[in-house]
Amino acid sequence: MAWIYLVLAGVFEIGFAIGLKYTEGFTRLWPSLVTAAAAATSLWLLTQALRTIPVGTAYAVWTGIGAIGVATLGIVLFSESASPARLACIALIIAGVVGLKLVSAN
Repeated sequence: MAWIYLVLAGVFEIGFAIGLKYTEGFTRLWPSLVTAAAAATSLWLLTQALRTIPVGTAYAVWTGIGAIGVATLGIVLFSESASPARLACIALIIAGVVGLKLVSAN
């Protein structure tokens, strides 16, 4: 169950980071509220995962999921670069996240 919490925390981390773009410096009420709720939910889910998963592993996976999701959505939503080098770097992050899961005792 801890890994499910961690993956969900990563998904809400993506929502939080992407939401920041839409808050326009927290000057827009509804995007700001949704972004704050995503951040709070992400942190709560992370704390639940930390009951079982070591902090170093959990934090690296959480930030990795966030980085992969935000980089991918940046390409899709904001027309950010999808150069081969950038895609290769995203693939390396994915490999790191999967690797941490595979070597984790939990």
